[in-house]
This record gives sequence, structure tokens and C-alpha cells, in this order.
Amino acid sequence: MAGFEDIVRNLPRAVDHPRGERVIEGVFGARAREEGNGVGYDTIAAGGPHACTLHWIRNDGAVHEGDLLLVDAGVEVDSLYTADVTRTLPVSGRFSPAQAEVYQAVLDAADAAFAIARPGTRFRDLHDAAMRVIAQRLFDWGLLPGTVEEALHSDGQFHRRWMVHGTSHHLGLDVHDCARARRELYLDAELRPGMVFTIEPGLYFTVDDERAPEQFRGIGVRIEDDVLVTQDGCENLSAMLPRRIDELEAWMASLRG
Repeated sequence: MAGFEDIVRNLPRAVDHPRGERVIEGVFGARAREEGNGVGYDTIAAGGPHACTLHWIRNDGAVHEGDLLLVDAGVEVDSLYTADVTRTLPVSGRFSPAQAEVYQAVLDAADAAFAIARPGTRFRDLHDAAMRVIAQRLFDWGLLPGTVEEALHSDGQFHRRWMVHGTSHHLGLDVHDCARARRELYLDAELRPGMVFTIEPGLYFTVDDERAPEQFRGIGVRIEDDVLVTQDGCENLSAMLPRRIDELEAWMASLRG
């Protein structure tokens, strides 16, 4: 929480610096080092269209008013376990209508995965739930060549042009824990109490994507939380960081004064 608060407070300094992304990376890294062992992985501080590069760790770009800033960052604590959280922040403190439309689609997809995260659900079902929302929203925007069902079929997957990664990965000593586990122990396995994983859908519209609506080009959004499976549901371990548009904007305003 404190690391992301530091980021918001330092946004004006980042905007004034030619390498504002480095300012964001440094601010979070300092907090991670002071209160933990350091960062759990290379911080992604992606301003504007850089957010459309999934693992943007060069962090050498500017941060502009009016753009979004995607920050994917986590702290390794003394137990050696790591967090993995992403928030997409409006640099100015308020989303534009187009930014809000994309953001809300991603948030709705994340909420759909949260809604079924409980013991007995298969790990892959989290992704399927989120992708149904993503596909429906892209269909509503007129971006799919066929129906939602055709997109979700294994022979379709048209929505994956704009959502190109998995929705979840296990989280532990490694930020992508169990990434090479056998299918029956990972994607096809049932969730059990005590499991910790991420929920992190996204949408990414590159600046040169002529298939995307012009107002969406250059917008990349990801929302990532860390989730603990409980006996009868799940707990959002990163819930202290606002996710909803109104709450996020109010939180940023309170920190910037």
C-alpha cells in the first residue's frame, strides 16, 4: 500500500522528469527496500502506450498528464514470499471517458473471476470467466469478427488480440510460482484453501492498431490483485488498494492534496 501511495505523491515529479518512469520505479524500489528485502521482481512502470508492452521494464520513458500509468510491482518480504500487484492510474488523477470505458471492462472481468474463486473451482475457470466478459465487451464495441461464443471457442479466440496473457498465476516464493507444473496440478487442478494466486485481466490497444477504435489506441489497462483461497471463498490480499474508478480517483486526490 505504502509503495503505491508514494507513487501517487510523486506523480508531479515524474511528469516533470524526462524519464518519469524511472522516478516511479525508484520511488517504489526505495519503499520495497526499506520495508522488505526489496522488489519481488523487476518493476513495470509503463506510461501511456508503454503499458501495451506486457513486461515493460526499461522504464525510460516520460510520464505525461492525460495518460495512464500502469505499475506492476511487488515487495519481497522477510519470509521471502513476494507480492504481485498492478494498478493502472490516471496521471492527472481522473480518467478520460475512453480510459474509463476500457478500465471498467477490465475491472468487470476481474470481478467475474473473483466471483467464482472458491474451493472446487478449477484454476482455468478463473480465466474463462474473465475472458467471457472481455469477449462480450469487445463484441459490444464491434471489434470481433463473429459472436462472443465463436470468439471463446478454441478455434476462435479473436478477443486474444487485445488480451494476450493469462488471467492468473500461482504466487509464492516465485512471482510466477508453479509456472511449469503439470496441467493436472495447475490449469486443470481445483482450487484449495491456502492457495495464493493473482487475478489480472487486461486490455491493450497499441497506438498503431487500426482495428481498434481511435479513442482507445495507446491505452493499456491491467488490474492485478493477490488472492487467498479460504474455506468457502477467497480473500483479496491487496484490497487495501482501490480498484473502482470513483474510489481510485478519490484516493489519488486525497494523496495529492
